[in-house]
Amino acid sequence: ANIKSAKKRILVNETKAARNKAIKSKVKTCVKKVEAAVANKDAEAAAAALKVATVEINKAGSMGGYHKHTFSRKLSRLAPAGNGIA
Repeated sequence: ANIKSAKKRILVNETKAARNKAIKSKVKTCVKKVEAAVANKDAEAAAAALKVATVEINKAGSMGGYHKHTFSRKLSRLAPAGNGIA
């Protein structure tokens, strides 16, 4: 890139990509914790992990890390898993 604004866009896009990657990674970790608790049939841990995961997924959606339908779908798929063993 030779134009000043193009150089700036490259830097801004890199920053946003890194932020989105961190957000999505955090969501994936929370989802894995819920799935692990469900697999171990630990109702208390699953409920706690589900609560944390729900908050993180909602944050990711509100911050623009996920499209609104994507984070809605993630919540819908996760809720029965976490509540199913309680």
